[in-house]
Amino acid sequence: MIGNGYGVPRPAHPGMRAWGQLVLAETRSVVRDTAGLIIPIGMPTLLLLTQGAAPSEQILPGSGGRSVFELFVLPILLVMVVALVGVVNMPSFLAAYRKGGLLKRLAATPAHPAMLLVAQVVTSLAQTLVGVGIAVAAAAAVFGIVGPEQAVAAIGAFLLVCAAMYAVGMIVAAVAPTPNAAVAIGLVVFFGIGAAGGLFGGKEQLPEVVAVVGAWLPYGAGVEALQHAWVGEPLPWEPVVALAAAAAIGGAAAVRLFRWSR
Repeated sequence: MIGNGYGVPRPAHPGMRAWGQLVLAETRSVVRDTAGLIIPIGMPTLLLLTQGAAPSEQILPGSGGRSVFELFVLPILLVMVVALVGVVNMPSFLAAYRKGGLLKRLAATPAHPAMLLVAQVVTSLAQTLVGVGIAVAAAAAVFGIVGPEQAVAAIGAFLLVCAAMYAVGMIVAAVAPTPNAAVAIGLVVFFGIGAAGGLFGGKEQLPEVVAVVGAWLPYGAGVEALQHAWVGEPLPWEPVVALAAAAAIGGAAAVRLFRWSR
């Protein structure tokens, strides 16, 4: 038995049924809040369709019919979508539970911080996958994208990006006392790692030190990994290690820093 911070003992290892019930409860809560589905499901399609008009017409020689949009813009947009949903949108839900006292009540149950964080991530990730799937399908229908040269590598890289970004978001969710604070902290983190990773221009325009650091942060590493997979080049070990490390360290830190109440 372990404590929960309120002097109430609880089982140290809740069963898989408890994990499943928590994920199911979170899914039901999200489905009821239809407005909360706009960002993870609607935003990817909006971004891809609005940003793909001009570069989708520029077919690169020797690329198998792939355009500038598909080879360079699309990977950046996919990473940006995952970062926005994982680092900014997802933490606000858990912060709302904390502000409303729900987490304080859950502290008296067998729930463990890792269970809550995983439930949040699983539910939000499912929304993101649906949103990205719809967006890519729409982009394929409108712009005729061919798809990645190495589909397995691209899917693996994308999942690594998701894991890394959601790990960063879990840290925000673990410490933010209110939804507004979660959004504010998340935006600062998003723009910080995004700017260092080339969000506002090519990495060649950044100071050398910033570019080097940004390549090891989740945004820069994610873009590099996806772009290599999309053009059919072997994935460098550096972005793979950077993304895996961010996922592992971020997840462990989130559980360690988790607070049941403000």
